[in-house]
Amino acid sequence: MPDEPQTRTQSRTQTPTRTDSHAPAAPADGAGTAPAATAPQQQGTVWLARFLVVGLVLAALNLRPAITSLGALLEEVRTGLHMSGGVAGVLTSVPPLCFAVFGITAPRLARRFGPGAVVFAGMAAITAGLVIRPFTGGTAAFLAASALALMGIAVSNVLMPVIVKRYFPDRVGTMTGLYSMALALGTSLAAAATVPVTDALGGSWRAGLAVWAVLGALAVVAWLPLVRHRGGDAAPAGTGERAGTGPAGAGRREAPAPAFRITRSRTAWALGCFFGLQATGAYITMGWMPQIFRDAGVSAGTAGVLLAVTMVMGVPLAFVIPRLATRMKNQGPIVVVLGLCGLSGYAGLHFAPAAGAWAWALLLGVSNCAFPLALTMIGMRSRTGGGVVRLSAFAQSVGYLISIPGPTLVGALYEHSGGWGTPLVLMMGLMVPQMAVGIIAGRDRTIEDEA
Repeated sequence: MPDEPQTRTQSRTQTPTRTDSHAPAAPADGAGTAPAATAPQQQGTVWLARFLVVGLVLAALNLRPAITSLGALLEEVRTGLHMSGGVAGVLTSVPPLCFAVFGITAPRLARRFGPGAVVFAGMAAITAGLVIRPFTGGTAAFLAASALALMGIAVSNVLMPVIVKRYFPDRVGTMTGLYSMALALGTSLAAAATVPVTDALGGSWRAGLAVWAVLGALAVVAWLPLVRHRGGDAAPAGTGERAGTGPAGAGRREAPAPAFRITRSRTAWALGCFFGLQATGAYITMGWMPQIFRDAGVSAGTAGVLLAVTMVMGVPLAFVIPRLATRMKNQGPIVVVLGLCGLSGYAGLHFAPAAGAWAWALLLGVSNCAFPLALTMIGMRSRTGGGVVRLSAFAQSVGYLISIPGPTLVGALYEHSGGWGTPLVLMMGLMVPQMAVGIIAGRDRTIEDEA
């Protein structure tokens, strides 16, 4: 009996070693520690970790189907709603605009309600928008329902790196790669499956769009117990409040993020510009690459498959690149490699679009993996969860604003010049500043260093 307290203490100290992937991170900078966790608390931590992983994957799967499913059925939607070509063009520009406008509100919402609760609300908004918009009777209501879904995507976009930084600070690369891979999978799945699913449901474009709300509902169900379990989650990491009982942040108090203007950080601006330029390339690729191939004599079916190949490349690489990036102090070399792949892919489309079609599709698929790299760098360029919230909102809002004119400008150049020569030269030219700002953003420093 006298040895019982010692046995219990030893059990508590050894438990994190057996489950170190879910163990509390050591406090930093003199932060205080909570008392050692009991067995039920440890079980709760493991339970929360597993639910967080499932929740992250399901949330990421929902961050693009609202956009790519509409692209697959845009012609049918235009006809069904008697939508003009101009309005359809505006509709394709709405996603980055909503990401920029609504994404900037994410830090304030996270401070007020907690990042987990905001992501849950974002999933609910996505689901509601996807349910409502196919059954609206006019263009205005369709745009409003689309904006509701995009609002949910915008705040979730910003807070995904925050969730990872807060609950998995020792596995930023792995978890960023996991949800980036899920995001790429959701993008590709909606693009490839929407038309066949629509045909299987009787050919109704309304049913083909509404079916993706099922995926959103699954994410809502997954995040609900997380929000209920984290009843005190209103204070995100970095505010000086308790960091909670998350997998890697259990029992830890994080030092408050220093007060400074993020607009004075050169790293933040470089990361925002890098995010914007890579997003520009991605939207141009998704919007125009099939047309480039078709104008070069490639069949419509093959052009669609080539785009799918480009998008699918992001699934495995989105898992590999973040893990590699977190093992490097400077991510500049990865930025350069991805940029050179994009430069080569656009050059190939310029000089031999049909002859090397598969090679160009693969190269552009690799280049588009600058997106998960940018997300990883957001998590690495701040020391605190609060700093990541601010940096994520700033970089993504600035980035999406930069990306808005890209696809429209390419279309105008194509129409004005009567070919793809000038637009492709522009795309090649944009890869140079993307590499330059990416090298600056990839330096081993944080925004707090520049405060």
